[in-house]
Amino acid sequence: MKEDPKNLESNSAGDHEVSKIPLRIKELREDEEISVLDMARDIGIGAGIYEKYESGELDIPISVLYKIAACLGVDTTVLLTGEDPRMESASVCRKGQGVRIERYPGYEFSSLAYNFKGRTIEPLLVSLDPFRPEAPQVSHGGNEFNYVIEGKVKVTVGNRAYILAEGDSIYFDALRPHGQAAVDGPAQFITVIEEK
Repeated sequence: MKEDPKNLESNSAGDHEVSKIPLRIKELREDEEISVLDMARDIGIGAGIYEKYESGELDIPISVLYKIAACLGVDTTVLLTGEDPRMESASVCRKGQGVRIERYPGYEFSSLAYNFKGRTIEPLLVSLDPFRPEAPQVSHGGNEFNYVIEGKVKVTVGNRAYILAEGDSIYFDALRPHGQAAVDGPAQFITVIEEK
């Protein structure tokens, strides 16, 4: 399929709201005739927590969003934007135009490659608020790479914490519980997550 040159750049993601993700998930789940109990079991969480994700009462962690997309047989972009990714050879994401994924306390995530079909990694821009409490550690399949672009970031992998400054990076097994927090002020880093 030949791509239209006008579409070589990703569209502005400003129109896509995080609040619409739970409704998209619910609609897709119902279209596939998957019960709440079956979905919760398939992604490995309790039905009560799943219902809170789907109602929008709780924000959906990235790792859970990937599992939901896999269970529904769709690209995560469909959950984020309501549209299938369109680009096959290249997808440009201009500054400030990434799709915001979740509102974890203290974290702001923007997907930087949401419009690329069949991607096997998920690059994200993460902004950390130093005045919010640290989010609980998470784990997911694959590996993860973090590269600090501004400020200092504490990256905890298992029981070990690493302090990274601008230009520092870390690569780790994402099955190990992990989390990040700003140190001494706001911070930003790029994370690249291998989708499995």
